[in-house]
Amino acid sequence: MRRTLFNEDHEAFRETIRAFIEAEVVPVFGEWEDAGHPPRDFYRKLGELGVLGIEVPEEYGGAGETSFKYQAVVSEECARAGVSFGGYSVHVNLVLPYLLKYGSDEQKKRWLPPFASGEMMTAIAMTEPGTGSDLAGMRTTARRDGDHYVLNGAKTFITGGVLADRVLVVARTSPAAPENRRTGLSILAVDTASEGYTVGRKLEKIGLRSSDTAELSFSDVRVPAEDLLGEEGRGFEYLTHNLAEERLGIATSSYASAAAAVEFARQYVQDRTVFGKTVSSFQNTKFVLAECATEVEAARSLVDRCIEALDAGELTAADAAVAKLFCTEVQGRVVDKCLQLHGGYGYILEYPIARLYADARVTRIYGGTSEVLKTIIAKDLQV
Repeated sequence: MRRTLFNEDHEAFRETIRAFIEAEVVPVFGEWEDAGHPPRDFYRKLGELGVLGIEVPEEYGGAGETSFKYQAVVSEECARAGVSFGGYSVHVNLVLPYLLKYGSDEQKKRWLPPFASGEMMTAIAMTEPGTGSDLAGMRTTARRDGDHYVLNGAKTFITGGVLADRVLVVARTSPAAPENRRTGLSILAVDTASEGYTVGRKLEKIGLRSSDTAELSFSDVRVPAEDLLGEEGRGFEYLTHNLAEERLGIATSSYASAAAAVEFARQYVQDRTVFGKTVSSFQNTKFVLAECATEVEAARSLVDRCIEALDAGELTAADAAVAKLFCTEVQGRVVDKCLQLHGGYGYILEYPIARLYADARVTRIYGGTSEVLKTIIAKDLQV
């Protein structure tokens, strides 16, 4: 079906990203997976290309674009090539919205120029050992001491945590109110060079192996009070504000992954022969690809509608939950079927379908598990 989401500017941007991926990422992507992250200089290259600063206001060195469509293009082109940009999506899709909405003018002047250039990479630290999705149950604390906060605690599953220069750490700055456990949380933008800040293990994952995921610990880390993001005690409110965009980002990359899987499988079955015939000539192959293409088309239509809603300021939490739930489930089914069409080669990591398969599993977990999303959707239905 004809797609109307993108205009000429988006397509020109797509060509730039596609050429950059072919030249700078594809030849070395295996090395990134072995290392567990891209080299630090790669993010500076993204900065020079203008990719990190697309949504950063012009006065801070960015392009000042407000549309999510440019990020959708990046997701689609990375999936198309079977690669990723490491911690890029956390930096741009998760952290930047917090800085733009809750950062003071002084903070924006300090942080946004290096953010856009790639000189300062960022991450966000919410999840703690033993708490999972229960953000209100976090135990990391930040005690006010004069013009500083003293930070103590630990975080885990922090994407981009190994290379980050500044991390948005969610901590409890006051005890929770008995009637509302969500009170008393704040967000501190912590300099990772601070004394007492420690990067622990780089966690080994079954997928997303070019994206560093780390454990972090804080032992009496002194954080200047001017690095508090927004107002003290409103952290939980801030976190929920950005969940819709975060979940749409995951839905977009999941749709793109499914679309890429269909294309990889389509090419493979046309080249591969079995019993003297191409695999594509068998009716089962045709039917499987037809099923997958249909699911991908449905996911794309949903994603496109949600992107338009986000740009218009109309995307609700329930809308984003629907998009993430549907697209990640489609991704899981489609990538699995496309791997099956590859036969034994689908299980070999040199084939991109194998990486897509390993990467796909986590999308039904992070950013809100499928079970949590069903709860949100059901609540919206008033059942």
